[in-house]
Amino acid sequence: EVMVNAHDRIFVERNGLLERTDAGFVDDAHVMRIIDKIVSQVGRRIDESSPMVDARLPDGSRVNAIIPPLALKGPTLTIRKFSRDPYTIDDLINFGSLNPQSAQFLAAAVKGKLNILISGGTGTGKTTMLNALSSFVPGDERIVTIEDAAELQLQQEHVITLESRPPNIEGQGEVRIRELVRNSLRMRPDRIIVGEVRGAETLDMLQAMNTGHEGSLTTIHANTPRDALARLETLVMTGGVELPHRAIREQIASAFDLLVQITRLVDGSRRVTHITEVLRMESDVVTLQDLFIAKQPDEEAVAANRGSRLLLPLACTGLKPHFLEKMAASGVVLPATFFRADVPQRPTFSASSYGANQ
Repeated sequence: EVMVNAHDRIFVERNGLLERTDAGFVDDAHVMRIIDKIVSQVGRRIDESSPMVDARLPDGSRVNAIIPPLALKGPTLTIRKFSRDPYTIDDLINFGSLNPQSAQFLAAAVKGKLNILISGGTGTGKTTMLNALSSFVPGDERIVTIEDAAELQLQQEHVITLESRPPNIEGQGEVRIRELVRNSLRMRPDRIIVGEVRGAETLDMLQAMNTGHEGSLTTIHANTPRDALARLETLVMTGGVELPHRAIREQIASAFDLLVQITRLVDGSRRVTHITEVLRMESDVVTLQDLFIAKQPDEEAVAANRGSRLLLPLACTGLKPHFLEKMAASGVVLPATFFRADVPQRPTFSASSYGANQ
């Protein structure tokens, strides 16, 4: 990721950490010329009447530019570049984002048509995880992906990629995520994958999951599993539909089976901290059950690790999920001892051997 805060203040993210570079532009006018050149490649315009642009470049990179009068200290530019070869679940294991046992479980969950919500803050790697998990959707299923700016790089043959469209200068021609979600239901999808729910489309996504579109995946901005459910509820309410809080929570509880929480640690690494089952409504609360969790180390572990307070490795809690029958109906059966914390699990996992489309 490249961040131009000012003509003489440019930062890049390397290995999860921000670094200031020695590079720079001549002045603000130089930055403006570069921004104009970049946005013109995608048929967009940026000026005082339209001082913000968020777009996808031809190479798949994501660009965001904002200029005065909104940017008070001069034009700013942010470019998020993506790997030409998308990261696989094997890569995420090697990075320490998750371990082989949890990777095997998530692969099985996708194949078993569980509805999965990936939660995390900005820059935690939600889209990377979504892309990696989507590789386990069988190649003979019809997949419809819906994004604000297309970032997913699915390798299956039967993929329809949809992208929202902002309004033109006259304020016409906008196509929202919500409209694309509704239209996707008429396209005979086996799976619906929404890059991120952030508005009124949330209710449509929940209704799709609750009306037979199993195995759907999406992401949301939230810092904990419980926060993710609260944010889903808030997003539904902002859609202009007046529903009782309990009715919304019932929709959420019946729609999602699994929640994957990702956190960015102080050392810049991204870690899966929770893999949590969404259970049911009890009273007015959606109940959750952690299946895998990365715990905070105790003082003895901190001392043994030279004072580091980084999270412990992701570990199985020993609790057996309630959706195993649903997975079995799709032909996915995990060993009876898989969720027993006292039984050693396979130390290795290969995405290719588990049928990933890469």
